[in-house]
Amino acid sequence: MLTQPFADAVSEAEEVIRHAKHIRDEQDLIEGYDYLAGSIQASLMLAWAYERDFPYFVQSTGPHTKMGLDNPDALYFHSYIRDDAEYVVTGKRGSTADLSFQVLNGDYSPVDVPDSLAAFDDRRIDIDDNGDFEVRFGPGPAGPNYFTLAPGSAMLVVREVYSDWDAERRGLIRIRREDTSGTAPPPRTMDLLTKRYGVAGKILLSRLRTFLAFPEWFYLNQPVNTMNDPRSTPGGLATQFSSAGHFELSEDQAMIVTVPQSEAPYQGFQLGSPWYVSTDYINHQTSLTAEQARTDPDGKIRFVITERDPGLANWIELTGHQRGYMQIRWQRLSRDLGPDDGPEVEIVGFDELPQRLPHHERSRVTPQEWRERIAARQAAVHYRMLG
Repeated sequence: MLTQPFADAVSEAEEVIRHAKHIRDEQDLIEGYDYLAGSIQASLMLAWAYERDFPYFVQSTGPHTKMGLDNPDALYFHSYIRDDAEYVVTGKRGSTADLSFQVLNGDYSPVDVPDSLAAFDDRRIDIDDNGDFEVRFGPGPAGPNYFTLAPGSAMLVVREVYSDWDAERRGLIRIRREDTSGTAPPPRTMDLLTKRYGVAGKILLSRLRTFLAFPEWFYLNQPVNTMNDPRSTPGGLATQFSSAGHFELSEDQAMIVTVPQSEAPYQGFQLGSPWYVSTDYINHQTSLTAEQARTDPDGKIRFVITERDPGLANWIELTGHQRGYMQIRWQRLSRDLGPDDGPEVEIVGFDELPQRLPHHERSRVTPQEWRERIAARQAAVHYRMLG
């Protein structure tokens, strides 16, 4: 059967999910199978998008195809490329807080993180008064709006990042290979389809194994319920810093994460599940940007992470997760960040929150106000997904 290699990979992937080390109960397994469904969708899409000669951008991850502690505030796009060809990227700049480009020398694997061969945001390119731009990537010498592809360049990643979900709007972006533009690829063959089903299976297994191992590289080697000082994001953009950690909380505990509001155009906090993907950020407040959060008079944002509803604007919902990951990202920076820019973490009893939060009364919201916040999230994400 043509699809047998992919079917075998799906069966093997289910075993990877079933035997994940972090599983403790049926809910963990249910989330794992949901994660598997999104990974199956993504793997087929990515295998069919492997068009280096006739490239196009695909959305790398989204609400139903999550991976790698995906940022709820970001739209991720990528296209496969060759290092010896020239590609033209054209588009219109939206009003999002950040638009960035990154060239990788491959994909993530269970034993390696791809090298970032080039990374920059749109401050490095010329954009006209209408927001239109044209950027070239190729083997030629670098120049204005021309970026040299280093040997091994294999993927171009583009991120649009929102700070204000309600007001900001995504842009437009497209890619073409200069010397094949206006021509057509050869007809598909049975041999090509056979290869693509095989590739889809390999992508699926690599995707699952990689991002189950990923936290051990970057998170689990630090004490629980702590976050590291801001640092340049591993394998990430030159103008992005992050602070990360893993948590474990009981139902009667709360975590207070206090961080100064930055001058960076984008600053966002999020939670991730033990599967190393974002938790439900559409129907629950499991993330907040600096724009969405309520900042205290002392210039600090205090996120309150707990299972029970504390009636506070900056409540980050655990949604049944006693364990998981947390991350703060700063993007489009104009300077490096230091320890004073980073978070402080405190574990308190849930009933202690009024005494431990210096501006507790100012931070309160009514049940109706909370419902309005969630409705606004739902509307903004659906609008953003439709463009």
